Amino acid sequence: MLIRMEIPVDAPGIDSLLKRAFNRESEAALVRALREDGLLTLGVVATDDEGGVIGYASYCPIWIDGEDHQWVALAPLAVDDAWRGQGIGRQLVYKGLDTLNEFGYSAVVTLGDPSWFHRFGFEPAARWQLRTSWPGTEAAFQLFTLADNALDGVSGEVSWPAPFVHPVLRTGH
Repeated sequence: MLIRMEIPVDAPGIDSLLKRAFNRESEAALVRALREDGLLTLGVVATDDEGGVIGYASYCPIWIDGEDHQWVALAPLAVDDAWRGQGIGRQLVYKGLDTLNEFGYSAVVTLGDPSWFHRFGFEPAARWQLRTSWPGTEAAFQLFTLADNALDGVSGEVSWPAPFVHPVLRTGH
């Protein structure tokens, strides 16, 4: 198995993995839209020995009260069912955080299971008066800071790129 940054030839495998992992089209359509719109900050893949995509994590830009603070969102994160329980999701997250830190990003947010993301150092975003426009996401909204000053003067509503807000427009459903 290899964990690396996504390259163009991975796109069909990523698409297939996301459809299988989520048993629907929306996450695959989201990643395609982010990629097409130039909003895919980072894609990290896990590949098997034949180069097949068995895990994926994508990161895209976000804004706080309309301002760019060099923050990104992790979404989606998927591992093929046959490969779960082997630490691949953990490796994808760590590789993404390390790479984003090297690129100079300040923080990462995600909507996910707090107990799972806590092991990486993610904390509830609400502690810093950060919120989303999606009702009922408060407990799942998590934050990981990459820079010591990431939270200086930052609070408010976090917004995601348009493909998150209008996914139905991208899938044609």
